[in-house]
Amino acid sequence: MPRDKVVATAAEALAGVRDGASFAVGGFGLSGIPNVLIQALYDSGVTGVGVVSNNCGVDGGGLGILLAAGRIARVTASYIGDNKEFARQYLSGELEVELTPQGSLAERLRAGGAGIPAFYTPAGVGTPVAEGGLPLRHHPDGSVAVASPPKEVREFDGRTYVLEHAIRTDFALVRAAKGDRYGNLVFNKAARNFNPLAAMAGRVTVAEVEELTELDPDEVHLPGVFVQRVLVLTPEQAADKSIEKRTTS
Repeated sequence: MPRDKVVATAAEALAGVRDGASFAVGGFGLSGIPNVLIQALYDSGVTGVGVVSNNCGVDGGGLGILLAAGRIARVTASYIGDNKEFARQYLSGELEVELTPQGSLAERLRAGGAGIPAFYTPAGVGTPVAEGGLPLRHHPDGSVAVASPPKEVREFDGRTYVLEHAIRTDFALVRAAKGDRYGNLVFNKAARNFNPLAAMAGRVTVAEVEELTELDPDEVHLPGVFVQRVLVLTPEQAADKSIEKRTTS
């Protein structure tokens, strides 16, 4: 019989979290972000964490609340976006940032979960992504303190590729529309962005689910083998979703 992975509280869901731990976090902008788990992580007081996510939330939302509190030490992301505090901390030397092409980031997470240590991709060839020199950390005066090293490049069938390493993190935090007691998950539309990939990369993956239900195997987007803990949201928590940019006509 599969193990029941449902936990009673957000604090229980984050058991074992410690200062300096690394987290893969699902979502894109504010779509599909694990709001409840991010808030619980903030409430835990943990600090000095490393985050792998497409972006680092927005000012006052998502991972932005941890960022504003100075709890994040390092970010691996593909998009800084409109988060002014993120840019300020990066340019002032308070935050280490590894920028990586979006598709490469997605594949690095997936590869980590699939047990693939590294892969070759054409993305970034001929740019500082492959040749090195991207600022990882700045001095307070804005000069570069630490730059990215050059990566291995190799030619296949007359085309040049760069070697990218897989990502594994201590924890992964994701949000799903539906889940069952065994950790099988279903994501809703655009929320099925970085969530399955982040879930694969975590050694301990925690999923907050809007609805706990029985799932037909054919509808499962992510099998429960990648998920260790399931936190069932209240109706109020499930309905609490922010809109990053509201447009009307």
